[in-house]
Order: sequence, then C-alpha cells, then structure tokens
Amino acid sequence: MKTKGERIKSRRLELGLTQDQLAEAASVTYQAVQQWEADKSNPKGKRLDALSSALQCSKVWIEFGDEQHEPANVTEGPEIKGKFPLISWVAAGTWHEITEVHPSEASLFPCPVNCSERTFVLRVQGISMEPLFRDGDLIFIDPEAEWRHGSYVVARLDDQNEATFKQLIVEGGQKYLKPVNPNWPEQIIPINGNCTLVGPVVFSGRAF
Repeated sequence: MKTKGERIKSRRLELGLTQDQLAEAASVTYQAVQQWEADKSNPKGKRLDALSSALQCSKVWIEFGDEQHEPANVTEGPEIKGKFPLISWVAAGTWHEITEVHPSEASLFPCPVNCSERTFVLRVQGISMEPLFRDGDLIFIDPEAEWRHGSYVVARLDDQNEATFKQLIVEGGQKYLKPVNPNWPEQIIPINGNCTLVGPVVFSGRAF
C-alpha cells in the first residue's frame, strides 16, 4: 500500500497539478506540499479539508488509502474562482497592455485558484515542456502573481515579438529559461535584456 505522501503525489499528478498549483489550491505553502509528499509531515484539520477539496477526493482516502474511498471518476469539482480568456501566443507578449477582452471575442475557461483579473489562458504548443505539460494543455498565466526560481513562466522575446513557455532558473543573480523536456535541443536560454517575464503559471489543465 502506498504511503500517505505517495497517495497525495499520485493524485496530484493524476489531476495534472504541480506542487505550486496544489499549494495554491489548498491555500498552503509550497514547502508544506513538499513535506506531505515526502511523508515528513501530515495534513491535519482544516489543512486536510482543503487538501481533499483541492485533490477532489475524500479525507479518508488520503489518510488510509481505503479502496472504498478511492477518488471517483466523477467528483464534485473545486470552487471556481473566475473565468479567463483563451488568447493567442502573439497576444500573450503584449497582454499587460490589454485591459479586458469582451466575452464574444474569446473563449472563457474556469480557474479553481485565486488569481488576478489580468489572468489569461494559453494553449501549450509543442513538446518542450513534456512530460509535465503536454501539447494542447491549457495554462493560466497571472501577470500579478509572484514568480521565483523554479516557476513555470511565459516570457516575451522582445526582439522576436513572440512569447515562449519555459521554467525559470535563477542562479548567481542571473535568470535563465529552461525547457522541462531533457531531450529539447536548446536547454538554457539566458535572459539578457531581450526578454520580459509576462507572468507565472498559476494553474494548468489537461485539454481533451
């Protein structure tokens, strides 16, 4: 039988969530999720309630792994915090200059985590971020959210007038963009004044 931490991690991966995204959905710190999945601490009380809601499964299953309480194929969805527009990658580069999109001009997608009104949605293109993000997945970008080392971000390539989706690496005061796919040919892209961080991914969902 899996440990409690292994159950939390496996369920998170089933839902296509990163540790950052689960932390946001459960209103806890990234470090708390790390500790839970490593079986170094246990979610209790309100934290367990929030975790079971974020993972869309019962508290009993998290605690004991009871087969009768396995996550169902159809479960009550998380509380929706807002609906945000799906835009093009070209628009992503200049999104900070756009104040609103009329519902008739864009498809709106629900997001279960707290984010600002400036949040927008992109459809992942290509395989540079596999296996965490697949081609066609939806990512929610919040320009007002805080980014840090290890964040998955959308950046504007100023000299090419286009946007890209990569993981942010901060080392020795220098910032770099890095694909998750280890087989991607260009592994490190220095941010040397020709690139502007648009915002981090606050939530992602599988596209079916």
